Amino acid sequence: MPPPKDVVKIAIQMVGAIPQLIELQQTKPLASVLKDVCDAWSLPNAERYALQYADGRQTYITESNRRDIKNGSILRLTTSPDQEAERLYIGIQSKNVDVKTDSLKKLASLSQDITFAQEFISRNGLKQIYSIVEEGNDTGEMLAHTLKAFTELMEHDFVSWENLSTVFIKKIVSYVNMNAVDASIQQLSLSILENMVPTSRLLFELVKKEVTLDRLLTHLQATNAELQLKAMALLIALLLSATDAERRDMMDYLREKNLRQFIHKNIIHSSEPLGDEMAHYLYVLQSVSLNLCEHRMKTSMDPYSQEQRDLLQSLRQTAFESEGEVPTGSFSTERRRSLCAKEFRKLGFMNNSNPAEDLRRAPPGLLALDNMVYFSRNTPNAYSRFVLENSSREDKHECPFARSSIQLTLILCEILHIGEPCSETAQAFYPMFFGQDHFFEELFCICIQLVNKTWKEMRATQEDFDKVMQVVREQITRTLSLKPTSLELFKTRVNALNYSEILKLRQTERLHQEETLAVPVLELREKLKPELLELIRQQRLLHLCEGTLFRKISSRRRQDKLWYCRLSPNHKVLHYGDVEEGVQSPPIESLPEKIPVADMKMLLVGKECPHTKEKSSGKQNKDVLELAFSIVHDMEEYCLNFIAPTRYEFCLWTDGLNVLLGKEMTSERTQTDLDVLLSMELKLRLLDLENISIPDNPPPVPKPPSNLNFCYDFSHAEQ
Repeated sequence: MPPPKDVVKIAIQMVGAIPQLIELQQTKPLASVLKDVCDAWSLPNAERYALQYADGRQTYITESNRRDIKNGSILRLTTSPDQEAERLYIGIQSKNVDVKTDSLKKLASLSQDITFAQEFISRNGLKQIYSIVEEGNDTGEMLAHTLKAFTELMEHDFVSWENLSTVFIKKIVSYVNMNAVDASIQQLSLSILENMVPTSRLLFELVKKEVTLDRLLTHLQATNAELQLKAMALLIALLLSATDAERRDMMDYLREKNLRQFIHKNIIHSSEPLGDEMAHYLYVLQSVSLNLCEHRMKTSMDPYSQEQRDLLQSLRQTAFESEGEVPTGSFSTERRRSLCAKEFRKLGFMNNSNPAEDLRRAPPGLLALDNMVYFSRNTPNAYSRFVLENSSREDKHECPFARSSIQLTLILCEILHIGEPCSETAQAFYPMFFGQDHFFEELFCICIQLVNKTWKEMRATQEDFDKVMQVVREQITRTLSLKPTSLELFKTRVNALNYSEILKLRQTERLHQEETLAVPVLELREKLKPELLELIRQQRLLHLCEGTLFRKISSRRRQDKLWYCRLSPNHKVLHYGDVEEGVQSPPIESLPEKIPVADMKMLLVGKECPHTKEKSSGKQNKDVLELAFSIVHDMEEYCLNFIAPTRYEFCLWTDGLNVLLGKEMTSERTQTDLDVLLSMELKLRLLDLENISIPDNPPPVPKPPSNLNFCYDFSHAEQ
């Protein structure tokens, strides 16, 4: 008979004593449990002791987390958090350097525990840490332990970062700005400043003033990968907390200092593989840089702005006044206006008498004008060829440069997500972005020539404008999905993907769709589905057995802390636990925490998850909501919360957990995988029917014959 739900069988250790095997009554007060344990070892003053996990993070057991204890857990009897906090509070004030260092080292380890942290902070322990940093001149092991302890204590959000004194902050800044200081101290200092920057405008301004961009660039060029990562994290925090004007100034300065070239050469093309954290920071840097275009994209053209009118006129002059025509100044006003209108029509403006009207739509607003001017000034030959070539074409067959440019700019803004907030988890950046100055403008120059090329291949007229732009969008998105490493490679590939190739791809997709819609094929699909769904279920469970590395994300910042979760080979227990950076696939024995599958009650996703509801006070991030899921276990009282690293992992884990719960797989990935498997299976089964049309209805069964005398009598043969 299985034990009651409120009873767990555990082992309790103590140094120098034989372990106790007990049945822990979850309904019994923890103080009573501790008294029984102490009595068994003849220990007085049970209130001075506490239980904590013997493995993993060694968390203290409290009334609030005791339900997390599982059958087979190993606990340890140790000094209670309040006693330990008092002892370390005194220890870090010791005049003996060894005692002080050991106390700080222990403090750095224990501060990860929320119960201990609360006890230590309640004794005004942070004030002592401030004093050690502010008054000390040590830059060795003692300081490293102090900064580590401070970081862990602040993680619990009991104290506001705004309470820090200017002296303390400047001391932290000094460690970042020093040359002769241990790398671990600089890493911790950079991490502290990164946490500090987003919390208030005052702290942002202080850090921005004290830690120069030049200093951050020096750290970025360090050979120490961890120091490089922390410097990039602080740079990103500063960029995200800055105003639009400050961000633009910072990006301009970084451009002058050739940050892009350094990233392209020394980080993206480094001999070391790019970590997830650095990939995320490069994505944010790309997003911040592209979003500098947002203001121009959302600003309509002002027909009364002389500067904007001059830019517009420069397009006409570059295209036509180099032809050796008579200067317009020698014509009357009416004749000059008529000539300008004619030239603006040749440029492809819809409203040739007042071309500014074409640029009133925002987006793409003035960004489209900027792109056209950049194209005309930086590739004047290609610009003139585009305009003049289309001026001499038959009426209605000319490709309108201005109209195409406006629409293309809008398409590129949508594809590159300009104007959208940065995701907290995305890592998808384009390597070619860091390989080119003026990336957006250069990409436009390639794509506007692609528009002209595709227009000619389609032999399009003005009525086909939307169709052409649709094909161009497809050409760009298909090529970008290949992740070309440079704009040159992008140009080669996108030009190779001509209109006839797009037609072939579309035709292949259409034929595949049509052949799978015949009634007999649909019936065959339905018969194959159960077998293939079972195959997908097995794949999902296999993926859960292999396990996945998850990151812990707080409302304040992207976390460095990692944890791993995997399913046992017999599909009966989920094992999980914290792991260090760089650990790819830890053995199941090294994961101390576990949840029996039998105790899992339900799966929550998105806004239903408790860890997304906790952050409802701040601005919800769409990406995090799309990747969040939770397992409810133990009578719906406790949850194990996840933030999947990618949408793909989210789909596989939620499907696998639904399989364990005996429910249907509901993710979009299930349908995609099922379609792929069905398609492959159907193609194999229909190989012999190639080029044979399949009727919608089966052929009629012939009527039975009037007699069966034609049947051979085998009895005669036997004789």
